[in-house]
Amino acid sequence: MTAFATLNTLPAALLDNLESLGYSAMTPVQAAALPVVLAGKDVRVQAQTGSGKTAAFGVGLLPKIDAGQFATQALVLCPTRELADQVAGELRRLARFLPNIKILTLCGGQPFGPQRDSLQHAPHIIVATPGRLVDHLQKGTVKLDALQTLVLDEADRMLDMGFSEAINQVLDSVPPRRQTLLFSATWPEGIAAISARVQRDPQTIEIDRVDNLPAIEQQFYDVPRRGKIALLQSLLSQHRPASCVVFCNTRKDCQEVCDALNDAGQEALALHGDMEQRDRDQTLVRFANGSTRVLVATDVAARGLDIKALEMVVNYELAWDPEVHVHRIGRTARAGNSGLAVSFCAPEEAQRAAILSDMLHITPEWLPPVSKPLVPLKAPMATLCIDGGKKAKMRPGDILGALTGDIGLAGEDIGRITLSATHAYVAVRQDVARQAWKQLQGGKIKGKTCKVRLLK
Repeated sequence: MTAFATLNTLPAALLDNLESLGYSAMTPVQAAALPVVLAGKDVRVQAQTGSGKTAAFGVGLLPKIDAGQFATQALVLCPTRELADQVAGELRRLARFLPNIKILTLCGGQPFGPQRDSLQHAPHIIVATPGRLVDHLQKGTVKLDALQTLVLDEADRMLDMGFSEAINQVLDSVPPRRQTLLFSATWPEGIAAISARVQRDPQTIEIDRVDNLPAIEQQFYDVPRRGKIALLQSLLSQHRPASCVVFCNTRKDCQEVCDALNDAGQEALALHGDMEQRDRDQTLVRFANGSTRVLVATDVAARGLDIKALEMVVNYELAWDPEVHVHRIGRTARAGNSGLAVSFCAPEEAQRAAILSDMLHITPEWLPPVSKPLVPLKAPMATLCIDGGKKAKMRPGDILGALTGDIGLAGEDIGRITLSATHAYVAVRQDVARQAWKQLQGGKIKGKTCKVRLLK
């Protein structure tokens, strides 16, 4: 356990803020990367989501920010809006010690006009998806002449999503003399090519590789494709996980599996690229706040998923890349928690299983399919969606006060409260959700009547 205070180049105010945020010691990726980043060198880091990489580059770039210089000094590129929002939120927490710092997210799926207006006063840090950033660069609304630090976060997913050309356009718009930090969960050839092009003598850091994974119980089932749904339903009935992600390789399979679970009374939500951005946002909120226990997702869509204690992961289909398999199962057993990773393998997936065994140096113990009585899997919470978020100056305390004071809910009836720019999402216990929805419709928050929906 290495304390942040051992990094004697960090400002005292930043160290005090880290302590107030509960950052008592560095994670392995932070301990390995931060000394190099603070020394001003380029790094390329292979680390899983959830390993603490946002703080690894955030703590590294913040001391170089001059809040008195109204120019964009750091840029973080992310593959999805969900991850960009998550990264920006963490950077704002880390940057509390810096007065008057402006951090702006630029993502697709949001109106262009408000972003353009906000850019009239240049942010110190931009967190963006490649496509939307290119839109702003082409229209001249973003200037990167003063950029000191460029971060490519989840670079492998950006390539998977077809952002290679957009990344090249961004790279053509940034100063040649800069620090470039590249983070990736896997290391395909395309990432090595980008690193060779944009980095200067980068130090390579590999964290949470196969031999460093936490103790995860892995179960492998030899099951024909037509038997996978029944097996999944049996395992969910047997283990009854509080939270479970089921990974599929295609959007079509993702939706079909989700529909089959819902038809059987095992409530699930799907997350894939064919969904509207609003629906994806709401799905992530509902899974994070306990309003659904099962999320069926593709790998790309699940990036940015911020779940602290995921009990179970199911590989409904084996990934072709063993490192993707490691990334999937590494989402469970975090922070010392136990976790279960289940993998299904149909006969036509045998080649993938052989590759997995060779690359990960494991000998799977193949289990026969089990059959358990079907048990409905209901979530403990439901989600209320309230019109009016950060732009309406709404705060979690305002919502909590309305629910506990005016409506009379007990504190334990209310779970996570999440604010977006235009909406507030409140988790409430299932047995009081309809009562809260009806009474909140007729009541007021901060003296104003709000539209409220019960998400289903």
